[in-house]
Amino acid sequence: MSLLGNLVSQVARSAMNPEDAQRNPVNQHTSARRTGGLGDILGSVLGGSTQTGGYNPRQYDRQPDNGFGLDDIIGSITGSNQRGSTSSGAGGLGDILGSVLGGQRNKGSFGGKGMLIAMLMPMVLNWIKNNGGVSGALSKITGMGYDKQAHSWMSNQEDNDNLDPNEVSRFFDESEIQQVAAHTGANETEVRQGLAELLPEVMNQLTPNGNLDNEAEANDEINQIMSQLSNRLTTLK
Repeated sequence: MSLLGNLVSQVARSAMNPEDAQRNPVNQHTSARRTGGLGDILGSVLGGSTQTGGYNPRQYDRQPDNGFGLDDIIGSITGSNQRGSTSSGAGGLGDILGSVLGGQRNKGSFGGKGMLIAMLMPMVLNWIKNNGGVSGALSKITGMGYDKQAHSWMSNQEDNDNLDPNEVSRFFDESEIQQVAAHTGANETEVRQGLAELLPEVMNQLTPNGNLDNEAEANDEINQIMSQLSNRLTTLK
């Protein structure tokens, strides 16, 4: 079972959709603002999903390990029902992200906001990992004065109280933000807005019970995703 399966697979579907760049383009005039729920950038990606039922941030029913293979995601876009040998489980999520990001790099052209969120996903997961996992990241966030926001992210009854995009540089390096902007064609305001909305939703999905009872599982899943992602991108070079 996977905590982040629904979120990652929905983002991948959007990023790999050939209509994403036209339907949900980047480098648009965007006013940075603090949002609630899924917000502006993330909401446009997940809310525009063609998957039946759409994405529900409060639906924590975890999918079986084999419920979101890469071939299934490709099939959902092309209309085929093929299922291949992509590894399943949390490691499979790293395969998915690696294939999406590797494909974008090899294609050399920009995608839409789905691709932007796909590129921000490992950035957010790596930030959580580098700050001591879920509990360490939460401690850092609350220590920085974001107690109210962090409480809403963990709650399964409240909408996310997202970060102020203008304060994202307190969490992420400016060089990383600029690099993502250059690779995706998005402007830096969109990158900041995406991070301000994606970090809360990732934390939301990693704490489905509103507490840290499953922290070991969450941290293990992050480690698996990042390891699989690294291996996949190395293979695709």
